[in-house]
Amino acid sequence: MSFQYIREMPGVREILDSIPLPEELRKIKKKRDEEIMSVFVRESEKFLVIIGPCSADNEDAVCEYVSRLARIQDEVKDKLILIPRIYTNKPRTTGEGYKGMAHQPKPSEAPNMVKGLKAIRKMHIRAMKESYLTAADEMLYPGNYPYLEDILSYVAVGARSVENQLHRLTISGLDVPSGMKNPTSGDIEVMLNSVQAAQLPHVFVYNGWEVKTTGNPLTHCIMRGAVDQYGTNFPNYHYEDLMRLSEAYKKRNLLFPAIIVDTNHANSNKKFHEQPRIAKEVMRSRQNSKTLRNKVKGLMIESYLVEGSQKIGENIYGKSITDPCLGWEDSERLVKKLAEYV
Repeated sequence: MSFQYIREMPGVREILDSIPLPEELRKIKKKRDEEIMSVFVRESEKFLVIIGPCSADNEDAVCEYVSRLARIQDEVKDKLILIPRIYTNKPRTTGEGYKGMAHQPKPSEAPNMVKGLKAIRKMHIRAMKESYLTAADEMLYPGNYPYLEDILSYVAVGARSVENQLHRLTISGLDVPSGMKNPTSGDIEVMLNSVQAAQLPHVFVYNGWEVKTTGNPLTHCIMRGAVDQYGTNFPNYHYEDLMRLSEAYKKRNLLFPAIIVDTNHANSNKKFHEQPRIAKEVMRSRQNSKTLRNKVKGLMIESYLVEGSQKIGENIYGKSITDPCLGWEDSERLVKKLAEYV
């Protein structure tokens, strides 16, 4: 019933030195960061699409997916900025099940966090090298962020982490846009509290250091739907929901108020095939309201090479082993349709 110390984790510098980010990719990230940030500070009218697998589980499949995404990016570059979801940590409601590549580089093998950290960094760099797209990842473990700090262009905090103090304070030190999801209860005031906390400067203990942050002005809200005490899902992507959040934003002195809508999770009741319908409704809401055009900056979409999901061990290449996702053909069609709405 006590801790068993398995192995000491390598320091951040050790990992970064052993798996360096090439200078060419540093320049690509800098340019991408500026382009994405310009959307949040209202210097660009482009729309963000954060799209990819529920959980990255296979390096080859993820990199193939991102390379396909890059080809679409060339077609829609005047309207959309595509940000691949390369989510390497998977929160589990009950603690059971696959927790992502950071835990298990190969889902069929035992957890190994040291191998996991190296695997996720290697995969992120490979995906960037092959696509020239920089990615989003979820901050499930704040202490892991420095291992990917030089790679990520977007960070999300999930519904189960958004009330956690360390997540909020860590986001305050990031220099990339960071989204706070509404908690599973759907309480938007909790989400806004988190955004406000992350926009402020702080002093706290982080990875063994006393640190000071400047605050992250590009922290914003992600609407992902809610679940009540009886387990019933309630979406919050409708026009009225987005306007309500826009009004709530007005009551707070927050910088660059912005909204991202998650088309899956409780918004779709995990019915992945509903995501295109939800995405199009959000885009129509933007068309019908200047307020929403100014605030709704993007969508999150769960998508992979093969639609649906599978159990670990079925070994269907490019099919999710966690939540079900849109397949590639439907995803490509949706992205091109979204560009028409912008």
